[in-house]
Amino acid sequence: MFRAIGRLLSWIWSGLDGLRKVLHLVLLLVLFGALAGLFSRPIPIVPRKAALVIDPQGPLVEQLTGDPLERALARALRSQPAETLLRDVVDAIEAAADDDRISALYLDLGGLAGGGLAKLDEVAAAVDDFRASGKPVIAYGNFYEQSQYYLAAHADEIYLDPMGAAYVDGYANYGIFLKDALDKLSIDVNIFRVGQYKSAVETFSRNDMSPAEREESLSWLESLWTTYKTNVAAVRGFEPSHLQAYADDAAGNLRKAGGDLAKMALDAGLVTSLKGRFEVEDRLVQITGEDGGTGSYVGVTFDSYLANLGSEQALSSRAARKVAVIVAAGDIVPGDEAPGMIGSDTLAAELRDAAQDDAVKAVVLRIDSPGGSVFASEVIRREVEALRKAGKPVVASMSSLAASGGYYIAMDADQIVASPATLTGSIGIFFMMPTFQRSLDRIGVHTDGVGTTALAGEFRLDRPLGDISKDILQQTIDRGYQDFIGRVAKARNMSVEQVDAVAQGRVWSGTDALKAGLVDQLGGYQDAIELAADMAKLGDDYDVEYFDENVGIGEAIGLRIRVALARVIAPLLPKATMPVVPKALAPLLAEAQRLARLSDPSSVFAYCIACSVD
Repeated sequence: MFRAIGRLLSWIWSGLDGLRKVLHLVLLLVLFGALAGLFSRPIPIVPRKAALVIDPQGPLVEQLTGDPLERALARALRSQPAETLLRDVVDAIEAAADDDRISALYLDLGGLAGGGLAKLDEVAAAVDDFRASGKPVIAYGNFYEQSQYYLAAHADEIYLDPMGAAYVDGYANYGIFLKDALDKLSIDVNIFRVGQYKSAVETFSRNDMSPAEREESLSWLESLWTTYKTNVAAVRGFEPSHLQAYADDAAGNLRKAGGDLAKMALDAGLVTSLKGRFEVEDRLVQITGEDGGTGSYVGVTFDSYLANLGSEQALSSRAARKVAVIVAAGDIVPGDEAPGMIGSDTLAAELRDAAQDDAVKAVVLRIDSPGGSVFASEVIRREVEALRKAGKPVVASMSSLAASGGYYIAMDADQIVASPATLTGSIGIFFMMPTFQRSLDRIGVHTDGVGTTALAGEFRLDRPLGDISKDILQQTIDRGYQDFIGRVAKARNMSVEQVDAVAQGRVWSGTDALKAGLVDQLGGYQDAIELAADMAKLGDDYDVEYFDENVGIGEAIGLRIRVALARVIAPLLPKATMPVVPKALAPLLAEAQRLARLSDPSSVFAYCIACSVD
C-alpha cells in the first residue's frame, strides 16, 4: 500500500515538474515575444494626403521634467502632469511646410496650458511659415484661453464651439502677502536684499505691493500685452486697440451679443465661424479626403510625424560640424539635477562636454529660468566663460524667462538673443531667514545658553538674529550685488554705474532689455542657431545637436522593459490621486513649493518670483 502511494506521489511530482517546465517555456516565449514586440515597433506611416494635428498637452516647455526613464514610467502610469516640448511642435510644423504628404495644419488647442508668450511666439512663427507655403491652417477650440487664442489667431480659419468663448483678458501680476499672518504666528522673517525693485521678499515683508514693484510690474506687463495685441492684430487684420476694447468693455460687448460669449467673439472678428468639433472635422475631410477606417479626416499627430521624420533622418548623412544646443530650464540649484531643474554640476558638465567635443564649433545656451542659487549660477557662468576661452562662440537664447540667476548664466555669452516677450534682468540678490523664537515663547519653549565667541549660536532659528549676524549678512549681500553688476559690466562692456542704473532687481521685457543694453538683439531660437553658426563661420554645412537626455543602449533596453511592465501593472494599481487644493489656495501652495525648491550653500539667491505670467 505504501509502495502504491509512493508511486502515485512520484507520478504527481513528475506531472507537476513537467507542467512547471512547460509553463516555464511558455513564460519565456511570452517574454521573448514581448521583447521582440518592444524592439520592433513599426515606424508610423504618414498618409499621402493628411492634416498634421498639433494638439499640445499641458504647458510648452524647453525641457521635459525628469529623466527619460522617469517620464516613460510616469506616462505609462499617468502619474505626472502633461508637458509638450516646444522644439517638437516647431520642428514638426517646419518640416510639414515642405512635405508634400501634409496638405493642412490642424490646431486642436484645448489641451494647451500656456508656457509663456515667447514660446507661443516660436510656434506662431512656424505656423506663419506653414501658411506661407500655401497650405491651409485650421484652428478649433471648445473654449479659447488667452494663450490658446494667440496660436489660433494665426490660422486661416478659426472655429469656436457655439457654447464656447474666446477669453482674452491681458496680463496681470498679483501676489499673496503674508506679513500680518507671520506677525500673528510670531515668526520673524529676516530679510536682506540689494535692489530697489528686488521684490522677491515682499511676500513676507509687506501686506501689499510696494510702489517700486507696482511701477516695474506695470512696465513689463504693458510690454507683454502690447506684443500680444500687436501680433494678434497683425494676423487678424484689425487694430491693437480693438483687442484692448474687447477686454476693457467685455460686459458691454457681451450685452450686445445677447449674453452669448461665442457670438461676442464672432462679432469682434476673433473667430471665423461657430462650429462644433465634428463640423470642423467635416471641413478637414474636404481638404484631406475621408479616412476609410474612421470615417473622418486623414490626420497624423505631430509626435507620430516626428517619429517618421526621425527614422528618415537616421538614415541620412550627418554633417561633421555641429552647433550644440544646451538647455537650461527651471530653478538653478547646486549639484546634479534631472531635467526640469538646473543643477549646476549637471549643466556645467554638459558645457564642458561641448568644450571638449572637437565636432562642436559653437554653442547655443537656451535659457528658461527665473534664477535661484547665486553659488550655482556662478559655477555655470565659469563654464560659459571657459567655452569662450576655448574659442567656441556662445550665444545665449532667452525663452520666456531669463531673469536674476537666469540672466547671470547668460551674461558671459558672446551674444544674447531675447524674444520681445522674454522677461529678463532682475539683477539683484537677497537673503531670507526666518526665526521662530517668539512663536516658541508663546507656547512656553525658551532658548538659553552660552557660547565661546560673539558669533557662536547667532544663526539658530530659535534665537533672534543679533547685530553682528545682521551686519555680516548685509555685507555679504552688498558684496554679492557688486560682484553681480561688476560681472555684467565686464561682459556687456558697460560701466558699473550704467549697469546699476538698469539693475536694482528690475525686470525688463526683451524689447526694453535691448534698449537698456542687457541683450544684443531680438529674435527666437532659430535666430540664435543661425547667429552661432555664422559666428563660427560654418556656412550651411552643420548639424544641430542637443546635449541633454542622452540615453545609452543599456538604458534604452531598460526603458522599454520598464514601460512594458508599467503598462501591465498599471491597471492593477490604485490610481494615484493628488490632494485636492482649493483654487483660492493654489497660489499660496505654488509659492511654498517654489521656496522649498530653492537651495544655496550660503542661502543667497538671485531669483525672480514675480516673473511668472502666461
